[in-house]
Amino acid sequence: MHDVLLKLSGVTKSFGAVRALKGVSFELHPGEVHALLGENGAGKSTLIKVITGAHTPDGGLLEIGGKAVENLTPEHARTLGVACIYQQPALFPELSVSENIGLRLEKPGVFQRVDWKARRQNAAALLKRIGAAIDPDAVVKSLSMPEQQLVEIACALGSGARTVIMDEPTASLTRSEQELLFGVVRELRASGAGVIYISHRLEEIFALADRVTVLRDGESIAARPVRDADGQMQLSEEELIRLMVGRPVAAIYPPREGTPGATVLELDSVGCAVAGIRGISLRVRAGEILGLAGLVGAGRTELARILFGLTPADSGRIRLENQEVRIDSPRQAVELGIAYVPEDRRRHGVILQMAIAENITMAVHPRLFPGGALRFGAERALALEYMERLGIKAYGPEAPGGSLSGGNQQKVALARWLATKPRLLILDEPTQGVDVGAKSEIHRIIRSLAAEGLAVLMISSDLPEILGMSDRIAVLRGGRLVQTLEGAEASADAVMAAALRDQPAQPPLSAH
Repeated sequence: MHDVLLKLSGVTKSFGAVRALKGVSFELHPGEVHALLGENGAGKSTLIKVITGAHTPDGGLLEIGGKAVENLTPEHARTLGVACIYQQPALFPELSVSENIGLRLEKPGVFQRVDWKARRQNAAALLKRIGAAIDPDAVVKSLSMPEQQLVEIACALGSGARTVIMDEPTASLTRSEQELLFGVVRELRASGAGVIYISHRLEEIFALADRVTVLRDGESIAARPVRDADGQMQLSEEELIRLMVGRPVAAIYPPREGTPGATVLELDSVGCAVAGIRGISLRVRAGEILGLAGLVGAGRTELARILFGLTPADSGRIRLENQEVRIDSPRQAVELGIAYVPEDRRRHGVILQMAIAENITMAVHPRLFPGGALRFGAERALALEYMERLGIKAYGPEAPGGSLSGGNQQKVALARWLATKPRLLILDEPTQGVDVGAKSEIHRIIRSLAAEGLAVLMISSDLPEILGMSDRIAVLRGGRLVQTLEGAEASADAVMAAALRDQPAQPPLSAH
């Protein structure tokens, strides 16, 4: 066993005039969890693609197992014991779980017959090893995103890789699935493998990592141990954020401003049998951020879809500014002044192939192009207005959405709906998968929108975010509202206790 599994020395990589890596150095030791951190655009993805053979570096030295490697390819990287678990699973959707695992792990041969029984048994053993209750015969496209991620983890574990890269592995996992993953990470560490762990969730870094390397603008800024030999913390969250963004982030959660005004949205015993929502009553006021908390499957996104007309309510009453309404379609929701930024921005928030301007103006075509007459100057002017207002960083409105960082894509998705001038804004996981700097900016934008009088309904699985941003917190469980807490008085314990309560009880409407 070598003292260093992986070593990069002065690695550079450019794409045209853009220098993505500027002499990056990095080491991974056996039995180590080494966190790789940095804002979106810092160079993490490029560095990982160099390690896995997807990109060839322009300069510098790459060593695996103590030997210099040149012209590395993805296949060669796998034979050298490098495995990568990406944020977006790369599985064949039409094939079964066992077929996907078999194709990834079995050695190909000419006229080789498949031992289907052994393939299934191996897949079942790997899934059991990580604690995943997934049928090896299930077709991948029938699995949820978290389940697909667990299949990817099983593949990496079964490959016997010595260097395992995990890129935002918990982004779509539930709390229980995250614990399964943490167990796998600790098992890999104990076996002598090395793990490169990439995450924007700092609590995971402090829980798992032995060392941290921070990238900023394509350079390796610092490599620090997380704890000393006695297990005492050597890094603070504040110092880590400062290293990543190059400046102190004084307040990730901006202070509350003003007093909420009149009721904008009122739900009275609203339900939808198809969505599993039952008898929800709540109010959202102008200038208020109402946080929706609860475990995965509690019904938070389902309630948002009801309010946006994707799965219309079949019971109860919905009022907007004291007027009873029925919302049967997204078009009707938009006409009523409701905006919805969904959680999966890459599938539903931003069309990556389209320009920023086209993305921002998509929901206001009737207003922007009266009579169907195309007014590209007006479209560009509106896009520039929101790019400036929200701080969207790009070379211009013509830049494709796919060229932006995750944080800037989220701002584009938000800009599209702000352009409709809504009175109620629904945000589903508004900072999922964005770095700490972008997260702070998005929080500031949300707070300023509320200060301008917009009613905000915010869904988040990030408990500190819910506690830090919400004026009030409505906790859902099993499709029902179980408790509403004042944001200033709420605690993590109180929110989790409500989310886990066995017998949910609907509070009276007057309590809100």
